Amino acid sequence: MDQEISAPRGISLRKLTALQAHFATILDSILPPKYRIYGRPYFRDTLVPRYLAPNQTIYDVGGGANPFFAPQRKRQLGARVVGLDISAEELARAPNGSYDETESVDLVTYRGRGDADLVICQSVLEHVYDVAGAFRSFASILQPGGHLLVFVPNRNAFFARVNRLLPEALKRRILFALYPEKEKTSGFPVYYDRCTPRDFHAMAAKCGLEVEEEKHFFICSYFFGVLPAYVIWRLWILIGARLFGGQAASTFCMVLRRPAA
Repeated sequence: MDQEISAPRGISLRKLTALQAHFATILDSILPPKYRIYGRPYFRDTLVPRYLAPNQTIYDVGGGANPFFAPQRKRQLGARVVGLDISAEELARAPNGSYDETESVDLVTYRGRGDADLVICQSVLEHVYDVAGAFRSFASILQPGGHLLVFVPNRNAFFARVNRLLPEALKRRILFALYPEKEKTSGFPVYYDRCTPRDFHAMAAKCGLEVEEEKHFFICSYFFGVLPAYVIWRLWILIGARLFGGQAASTFCMVLRRPAA
């Protein structure tokens, strides 16, 4: 018979998680700054704005019901935004005005029109079963001189390895019990196919894309609420970063460019 995930008597699971997260945060504050930069906010607030210009054609890949740009921001940019997602239902749930065009496609086999100034792909490729096919798709979407901006979890990350070992139902149960707020945005099947910086370089070269910049991040939020797991994860990160550099990162982002004709 299934057992409910429970905390010791007298304290709720949420309070226990918050208490452990508090102590983990104190321990984390001792680490050098490079281990405390979260990748997703950096990608959203620092990296992407550097590549925005008026009147661009932008492809939002995998944004679905949660597009990268709010309708007001899209209007300010004068951008034409094309939404690509495997789920037509997710695209239909996006706020009105988020996309000028939508296509429900399998990114692995999709071939584009070569009209994109910018392609944004945030936390999507870990859910793609053949990332090499996705790279060929990106190359077909970009016009010469266009940029691809990608943020993705690293296949080598501790949480990614745990994720691949646990059964899907058990993963979701544990995740949503500890972090109920993630239920709306997490829990999709993951593959982590070739999701490493080294593999991205190799796939980019095969597709004729140039890597202009990349940044590695050594933090994630998954283990802060479980102190023993936090300690194991941090040791993994500290040792891995020293031995393998960016290959041991939790997440990374990359800017790729299709060379001008």
